[in-house]
Amino acid sequence: MEECLAELVLRYTEAQPGQSPFPTCIEGLTILRSDHQRRANPLIYKPALCITVQGSKSAAFGNQSHRYGAGQALLVSVEMPGFGTVTEASADKPYLGVILELDLAVLRAVASELVHPPRPSESIGNGVFVTDFDGPLEDCTLRLLRLLDRPRAIPILYPAIMREICYWLLSGPHGGDVVKMTLSNNHEHRILDAIHYLRDHFAESVRIGDLAAVAQLSPSAFHRQFKAVTAMTPLQYQKQLRLLEARRLMTASAANVEDAAFRVGYESPSQFSREYGRMFGLPPRRDVNQI
Repeated sequence: MEECLAELVLRYTEAQPGQSPFPTCIEGLTILRSDHQRRANPLIYKPALCITVQGSKSAAFGNQSHRYGAGQALLVSVEMPGFGTVTEASADKPYLGVILELDLAVLRAVASELVHPPRPSESIGNGVFVTDFDGPLEDCTLRLLRLLDRPRAIPILYPAIMREICYWLLSGPHGGDVVKMTLSNNHEHRILDAIHYLRDHFAESVRIGDLAAVAQLSPSAFHRQFKAVTAMTPLQYQKQLRLLEARRLMTASAANVEDAAFRVGYESPSQFSREYGRMFGLPPRRDVNQI
């Protein structure tokens, strides 16, 4: 089945114009291909199943890194900035991947229908983990990709496949972590509220006390739990959001360095350039020219 999946992904990418990532006619489904290893690519990860079909990839969040090769998937349960790196790829055997954004409403509905739902894991762990991708999950993805050749069937069949994917995730070995994505009154959900607030106000000066109040936690408990979930402090998270948005402004909107810096909340362009260089490995102008 793994070979069938690789064949479908390869055939799809060869038929598409432009470069990876390749969006599809299924909302939330993106296909990836790389014919060579690539340097770390910064992006905002959304709750999703990031599947490696061929080759290997790593994803870094704060001080933690996760490697996932063929037959494995990275499950991201909370929205956060990170770096994705293609670590194994060649012209003869390119890296092939599939990203499927998870529908949390469907996940909650499926969890509520389970006769014996998994018990939420007690530890406050990082919102990202690697899981084996085989059996029913692989079969679901194969059927999902086959729908790309039958677009009129997508509105009818896709919802059922998404429900099935949610079922297998909830009933799998990481079900205790997955089910926490559906709860509205646990520590992770409170941190998620703070993440959403931070995402909407990242260009402003935000105090830890304000974020802790959003999460309904004491400042010390909030700081500890935020780092446990995201592998970074709230200020590091905010900084990465700012720099990623500045990079987008310079590449997509042709903003200059000073304008981008001010628009994302920096008062000093020189400080912005220093922090940008530490995050992306190159000063802003040189980095943008290489994209």
